[in-house]
Amino acid sequence: MLRTNKQYLVEKAVSGKVSSPRIPLKNPWLIDYGGEPHVMPGTGGITYNVSVGDSALDFVGDHIEPGVSVTLMTSEAERSVLGGLSILTCIGNEARVMSGQAAGARGVVTGKHGGVEHVIIDFSRATLDKLAIGDTIQIRAFGQGLELKDFPEVHVMNIDPGLLGEFGIITRNKQMVVPVTHAIPASIMGSGIGSRHSYSGDYDIQLGERESIRKFGLQNLRIGDVIAINDADCRFGRSMRSGAMSIGLVVHGACITSGHGPGVTVLLTTTGKLIVPKIEEGANLSVYLGTGRENKSRRSRSRRRH
Repeated sequence: MLRTNKQYLVEKAVSGKVSSPRIPLKNPWLIDYGGEPHVMPGTGGITYNVSVGDSALDFVGDHIEPGVSVTLMTSEAERSVLGGLSILTCIGNEARVMSGQAAGARGVVTGKHGGVEHVIIDFSRATLDKLAIGDTIQIRAFGQGLELKDFPEVHVMNIDPGLLGEFGIITRNKQMVVPVTHAIPASIMGSGIGSRHSYSGDYDIQLGERESIRKFGLQNLRIGDVIAINDADCRFGRSMRSGAMSIGLVVHGACITSGHGPGVTVLLTTTGKLIVPKIEEGANLSVYLGTGRENKSRRSRSRRRH
């Protein structure tokens, strides 16, 4: 059992609206690594047939977000409102539909996508069928500020304390042993590197080199996989540092353009030798939350949090 300060964390309501899919009307082309143009579905909207637990590589799309994508269309003067949604929301938080035919339905946050500033939410199939573009979704934002009392040098971000408790993390020899599906080097991380902070959004795994895909087993990567990034220091932005370690969650699918790929939201990061990844095939959000295609039941986040 990890000792934390969760009893002192603040829980706030934040909200957004179900977004529309985004494709530039005048120039919809995506140019792949080989220079070939493609037109395909992209971010945003309600994605009916891609769920947490599905392949991050197989679907024909650009940064496909599973389930429901929520954001706010704000002016530059109101960007702080969007920041409240993007930063305070944590993976594993409870979401509730506040308007439309699906009002009252509950879901769970499964990712945060930078750039477009989307919060990604899993709802049941029945709720997806009732949701509409523009419906309001309210989230019980809880988790930012979480600290590990026995590992103060491990920075925690973007995760509900209840979900962190489901990861099966154990302590051994004054280190945290964290189950992950893959361990990759920071050198293959692309879009999003150099961000000023890691408390919103994600950064992408580059997939342009087939040898890297084979070497690190990325052909089996799934949305919702918990992964380790060696030599990645994400304490105050996203950078490379020898000996650092970050644990993240795959939140969206692949992209064919250079420097992009499946997105990873950072959950844990440290510059010390404090995190030891342990490869486990089942280290996926669909298992921990009871969401996605493989799981039919959902356990309440609020019951497990307190």
